Amino acid sequence: MKKMKMGSLFVLVLLCVPMVFAAHNYGDALSKGILFYEAQRSGVLPHNQRVTWRSHSGLNDGKTSGVDLVGGYYDAGDNVKFGLPMAFTVTMMSWSVIEYGGQMASNGELGHALEAIKWGTDYFIKAHPEPNVLYGEVGDGNTDHYCWQRPEDMTTDRSAYKIDPSRPGSDLAGETAAAMAAASIVFHRSNPAYARELLTHARQLFEFADKYRGKYDSSITVAQKYYRSVSGYADELLWAAAWMYKATNDQYYLGYLAKNAEALGGTGWAMTEFGWDVKYAGVQVLVSKFLMQGKAGPYRSVFERYQQKAEYFLCACLGRGSKNVQKTPGGLIFRQRWNNLQFVTGASFLLTVYSDYLTSAHSSMQCSAGRVAPTELFSFAKSQIDYILGDNPRATSYMVGYGSNYPQHVHHRASSIVSYKKNPTFVTCRGGYATWYGMKSSDPNVLTGATVGGPDAYDNFADERDNYEQTEPATYNNAPLIGVLARLTGHSGYNQLLPVQIPNVKPTPAPKAKPTPAPKAKPTPVRKFYPTPARQVKPVHAPASSSAHLSINQKVTTSWVHQGRTYYRYSTTVTNKSNKTIKDMKLSINKLYGPVWGLSKYGNTYSFPAWMSALSAGKSLEFVYIHASTPASVSVSSYNLS
Repeated sequence: MKKMKMGSLFVLVLLCVPMVFAAHNYGDALSKGILFYEAQRSGVLPHNQRVTWRSHSGLNDGKTSGVDLVGGYYDAGDNVKFGLPMAFTVTMMSWSVIEYGGQMASNGELGHALEAIKWGTDYFIKAHPEPNVLYGEVGDGNTDHYCWQRPEDMTTDRSAYKIDPSRPGSDLAGETAAAMAAASIVFHRSNPAYARELLTHARQLFEFADKYRGKYDSSITVAQKYYRSVSGYADELLWAAAWMYKATNDQYYLGYLAKNAEALGGTGWAMTEFGWDVKYAGVQVLVSKFLMQGKAGPYRSVFERYQQKAEYFLCACLGRGSKNVQKTPGGLIFRQRWNNLQFVTGASFLLTVYSDYLTSAHSSMQCSAGRVAPTELFSFAKSQIDYILGDNPRATSYMVGYGSNYPQHVHHRASSIVSYKKNPTFVTCRGGYATWYGMKSSDPNVLTGATVGGPDAYDNFADERDNYEQTEPATYNNAPLIGVLARLTGHSGYNQLLPVQIPNVKPTPAPKAKPTPAPKAKPTPVRKFYPTPARQVKPVHAPASSSAHLSINQKVTTSWVHQGRTYYRYSTTVTNKSNKTIKDMKLSINKLYGPVWGLSKYGNTYSFPAWMSALSAGKSLEFVYIHASTPASVSVSSYNLS
């Protein structure tokens, strides 16, 4: 986060010594990374609060504006609630759960992740009292930074700042729409009514962002010194549209992505960074997933240009592109001295999900320096996370509380001042600086799971509280990180391009005991993410029409009952029986009453998915559909042998 007050910088120069690193406990890091969000909470803390050294704060937020803005998150080491980075945090936490919620459940952390997301979306609902009004900041960075106080003691200005049609903020409204749309996917099964409420807000916010265009920091000018929207609002409009499509399957948003791709920069900007300000790489990866899922339809050529830009970013991270990102001598991606790890965790997440998409598509990626296998993307992402956890020239973990050597003097007001519960004596605005800010001893409260700003371009790091560029944590550092950590705990082998089940679990009560698996629950089918069953069924084979060179076999792989209707998941395999390659295959599917994954639709016929152009001799293609009926009629319409 940008701060105007400058502090002294201490640079440590280390001797080169041989390094031997132990294997990491990614599950432990995942647990700690999610726990961090409980230390950042504003408002009335719940009964199951696990970070017990924090207490209630910001209880009058919004009162002077006649609106309830109690809740939400403090973004970093201060006591301001900045809407843009908070929304990006929730979007990325939700994306992490969407992709790797199964792994989180296996580690007993899915309930905590859902609670972390909902803490943010509950606040966004309050902050959006009217369709075209959104509160985007509570507190003032200037007065807040003048003081060093616990959130529980705040005496600083708590004014609330909003955007509306006369003072627009498309970037802020767009990111908040993305956050609520992404979160609606997360809560589809566990809380469908809440998911619908989030989607209602998301639709309104997207329309608001698109209709009344402008940069939010031109309307909320107090944010300019801290979270200036340098990239403008075009990337957030595309980002929001992508998440709206993913949440609703509404073709309007797919068309928006295609028709505005050039005007809003989606197919024009080739990026080397991804974070709370610049979303283009994230949009490009997400649209690439739509393409690989066979959902591009008539916009395939446009979406292929999105994919080219996504791969430009990924190749640059790997050092295999025409223009590559800078790396430290220890191998860490380096973008800037100020909170560099935000870019590392964001890039690592995109590398990880794209690796899984390519693996699922049985494909690879073309860089300027040659073809890149999916495993190379994932291995590099892992190396970045391992660096953060301690595999670096300093052997320092940049996640507080993980490992034995981590920052002890974090630039964080609540962490650095004695807990309000231990000593409720009021800490004055300037008294906090005099007593606590310059304290040489370790923080009295361990900010477990916080990912700090990290080392400089030469792997140097100074563990000093006034070194805010390196020792201040942020919520958006952790949001993509927890996704990668979940993935690093293992992979269940599912196809990442097919609908991913988010286990239906209730939030885990506190205090946290020994991690337990997510409780089994009867799945509820939803419009977009259809669940796999709570019970296994014996495969039932269904008839299909084959041809001389192609055989088609269908079978029911699972079923479940919802509201009196039985839903079936059908797996269909198309096999090339000839000794030649089959191209231009067209399938006809009749009596289909549900969605299809693994094929591309052209008019009334279906063809190869986006990642395939032919079916070699003896090879098979599998696709999946779900509906509450007997098997669809699948037949071969045409094909060519070559």
